[in-house]
Amino acid sequence: MNILLVDDHELFREGIKLLLANLAEDVVFAEASSCAAALARPAASPLDVILLDFHLPGVHGFEALRALREHFEQPAIVVLSAEENPALIVQAIDEGAAGFIPKTSSHAVMMAALRLVLAGGTYLPPHALLGSASPAAAVAQPQGDLLAELTPRQLETLRLAMQGKSNKVIAREMDVSEATVKAHLSASFRALGVRNRTEAVFSAARLGLKI
Repeated sequence: MNILLVDDHELFREGIKLLLANLAEDVVFAEASSCAAALARPAASPLDVILLDFHLPGVHGFEALRALREHFEQPAIVVLSAEENPALIVQAIDEGAAGFIPKTSSHAVMMAALRLVLAGGTYLPPHALLGSASPAAAVAQPQGDLLAELTPRQLETLRLAMQGKSNKVIAREMDVSEATVKAHLSASFRALGVRNRTEAVFSAARLGLKI
């Protein structure tokens, strides 16, 4: 298990390493104090997860998230932040994060969140799922097995999208064109009654769908 910690506070990085030492049998940590330092690592670095502090010096916030998502195509990116605004959390997922963990979370919550992400899921704090500030709150909760009408390829595309992977990466992994990926996602969104990836993540989380 290879984890990259991107945070400018050395004490916080040390604390995270202690907290997550038992996340897997062999956990190897790499560290970067800025987005620029993280981007200096080879794109093919063997990383499973990137834990990104939202408020870094220099390039930070959504700009940092987009830059890391573009540079590192494979690892899941999880945002760590003191921010708890549901609208901000929604946008982070929309920008390709596989999870958003408030820094106020307990050790147990952080471990559970990362295990969910590593299993291919997307973690959102409960208040973001329920908060009225979320655009997904306006989405009517679907009933029944909404995925039953989707083909296996459409389901696989949706599952990869829920991991925060870009259309380009999904197309390469599935050996299809990006246009085909977009078509599969459109079919999935229609089945869930949502308009985009963010709403799909929220809808899936509310329903407990295994995507």
